[in-house]
Amino acid sequence: MQSDLYNIGQAANASGVSAKMIRRYEEAGLIPKASRSLSDYRVYNDKNVNMLRFIRHARDLGFSAKQISSLLSLWSDQARSSSEVKSLAVEHIELLDQKITELNAMKSELTRLVNCCHGDARPDCPILDNLAQNKV
Repeated sequence: MQSDLYNIGQAANASGVSAKMIRRYEEAGLIPKASRSLSDYRVYNDKNVNMLRFIRHARDLGFSAKQISSLLSLWSDQARSSSEVKSLAVEHIELLDQKITELNAMKSELTRLVNCCHGDARPDCPILDNLAQNKV
């Protein structure tokens, strides 16, 4: 069965990944280097496009490039155990929870500062004063 072949623009449209990101994923080794046509254009097949869709979905879920590389390896390994995949996903959830906690703390502090600011024509501003405090 012959698979469809795509140029980079068609692969981008079919996968939802920009041509620029496809090139980056190739350079980073997330996907194999594309075959080349006689006129030296990149050529992708259905397997490549499916990998790009996989990567896009994993990126949408916030996985890092390193995590995606691990997920791709697990995806292609038919002898894998699902516990490996679940472990990676659970680790990612823990990182997301940590980020959510950090974002909520930032939001609370910024909300407090906004509530302290009069937002009028006066030059004094607790938001700027707080940012200038050089806290580490």
